[in-house]
Amino acid sequence: MGVGEDFKTFCGNLAVTNRDSISSRYELITRRFNLEFWNTDSRTNHSIYAGSFGRNTATGKTSDVDMIFWLPVSYYNTYNAYSGNGQSALLQLVRSALQKTYSTTHVGADGQIVAVSFQDGITFETLPAFVNTDGSFTFPDSNGGGSWKTTNPRPEISEINRIDKDCNGNLKNLCKMARAWKKKWDIPISGLLIDTLAYNFIRGYEYRDKSYLYYDFMSRDFFEYLRTQPTDKQYWLSPGANQYVWRKGAFEYKALRCKNIAVEACSYQSDKYGWTARQKWREIYGTEFPA
Repeated sequence: MGVGEDFKTFCGNLAVTNRDSISSRYELITRRFNLEFWNTDSRTNHSIYAGSFGRNTATGKTSDVDMIFWLPVSYYNTYNAYSGNGQSALLQLVRSALQKTYSTTHVGADGQIVAVSFQDGITFETLPAFVNTDGSFTFPDSNGGGSWKTTNPRPEISEINRIDKDCNGNLKNLCKMARAWKKKWDIPISGLLIDTLAYNFIRGYEYRDKSYLYYDFMSRDFFEYLRTQPTDKQYWLSPGANQYVWRKGAFEYKALRCKNIAVEACSYQSDKYGWTARQKWREIYGTEFPA
C-alpha cells in the first residue's frame, strides 16, 4: 500500500462508529421535548445537532453529542420575568421533562445544558433555547445569577459544508485527522478551534482539492500553519458565524514537533515508502493510522 491508500484507510478508521445509536437517542430526546413543550410527538422538529457531530467532524466512538432544542417563546417570557435566576428554573423544567423518558438514567442540568448520560459512555448535552428571527438561538445561562446568551451554529455548519464540498471532502477529513493528533499528543484545544483553524488553512491551500495521495503534504503543511499562529492570540472567529473561539492552551510547540516528524515521513517517497514512514505517521496520529 502507498501513502494515498494509507491515508484513505486512516480516515476510514476515524469514522463515527455509533451513529445509529446516536440517531435513535436523538429522536427519542426530541420526541420527549416535543410532547412536553409543543404538544406533538415529532422526532425531528424543533431540534438540530450542534458541535462536532453537527459539523460532521466528530471521530470514532463519539462520547459527547451536542444538540439544541428550541422552546415556544412563551417560556422565555415566563422565565425572563422571574425575580431571581429564571434561567436556572428553566433548565430544571427541561431536566424534569427529560426524566419522564429516562427515569433510571442520570439526567443533570448544569449551567447552560441538560445532560443525559448512558451506560455505554455516550452523553447527550441539550441546549434549551429560543430561535431568533435571524436563525440564531438565545439560551439560558444559570451561572452568576442568570443571564441570556446567543449562539449561532447553523452558519458554521453551512460554511464548513460549503468549503468541504469545494475542497473535495478534504476539510472534514483534516478536522478528523487533527482530532486524532489532539488525542495522541494531548493537545489543549477545542473541537471548534480545530475546525476553525483547519477551515482557515485549507481555503487558501494549493492542494486543497487533491486526493488522499496529497494528505502527507497536507498534514505537514497544516502543522506548519499551526506552528505559526501567534502565541499571544486568544481567540479566532468561527466559520460563517464569526463567533469567538477561545484558546484553551498552547498547541504551537507540539505542532512544530509534529511538522518535523511529518517532514521526515514525507521524505519516504514512492518505492521508499513503507513501514518506517508509517511509524512516523503513527507517532503523529496514533494507532488509527495503519501499521
